Amino acid sequence: MKILLFGKNGQVGWELQRSLAPLGELIALGSASQDYCGDFTDLSGIAETIKAIKPDVIVNAAAHTAVDKAESEPELARTLNALAPGVLAKESKLLNSLLIHYSTDYVFDGEDDRPWLETDPVAPLSVYGASKLEGEQLILVSGCRHLIFRTSWVYGARGGNFAKTMLRLAQERDSLKVIDDQIGAPTGADLLADVTAHAIRTAMQNPDVSGLYHLVAGGETSWHGYASFVLDYAWRAGVDLKVVPDAVQAVPTSAFPTPAKRPHNSRLNTEKLQNTFDLHLPHWHAGVERMLIEILEK
Repeated sequence: MKILLFGKNGQVGWELQRSLAPLGELIALGSASQDYCGDFTDLSGIAETIKAIKPDVIVNAAAHTAVDKAESEPELARTLNALAPGVLAKESKLLNSLLIHYSTDYVFDGEDDRPWLETDPVAPLSVYGASKLEGEQLILVSGCRHLIFRTSWVYGARGGNFAKTMLRLAQERDSLKVIDDQIGAPTGADLLADVTAHAIRTAMQNPDVSGLYHLVAGGETSWHGYASFVLDYAWRAGVDLKVVPDAVQAVPTSAFPTPAKRPHNSRLNTEKLQNTFDLHLPHWHAGVERMLIEILEK
């Protein structure tokens, strides 16, 4: 099996290089790759790359993920998040390849009070959400074999993330305010990568599983709950904090205005994924603890 991975240098792409390698020949590209085009602003170059490699599986971990910045550069966000995935889908259809693509809870308006189902109506609040939704739609209408995984609150030990930011601020500042009216599940890039590898094996044997799935860690919390968990773990591990876990102030979203509007409810129902692929998704605590062990020991 030949696998073509786009976006190798992102948090998810980095973990995918590990999880996909045992499945077959892996060709991993970033935006600056030399041998083949991995730059999603070059749509014809991306198409030529796929034609030249002729992969059995295409995995797209590339995206415009700067949610606020997307508000001021909507065309670039649309190119990276919609038009480029549309090219991948078209070429996948021609080759009868399997396309793996990642989407987001931002396709929803966040106004419901339960975890979102794959079949729920979509209503993105931001340019980012709208561009990711268009990417989903272009893949669906292409008729290619695909697995689209909507996820949320993604983090990785490599690079920047919310936990690292909270740890730094709690060591630098005398007080800390964190939003408590947005609810979701912190989801590790390593979990996304491992589930992806498992799902590819299943999909290559059973094409009927092609479709849209929600993929997040188990449980739920607010950003405030997430920050408190991180700082409590660090405090118990002996990290010197100026702001102790119980002193983190809970504030509403309105306390931190941003260019892009965020959904209040980012919870995703994962029953379809777990039942289809016979998976158990661990509680978000487990992944965050593992990540904290890694970054605190450095």
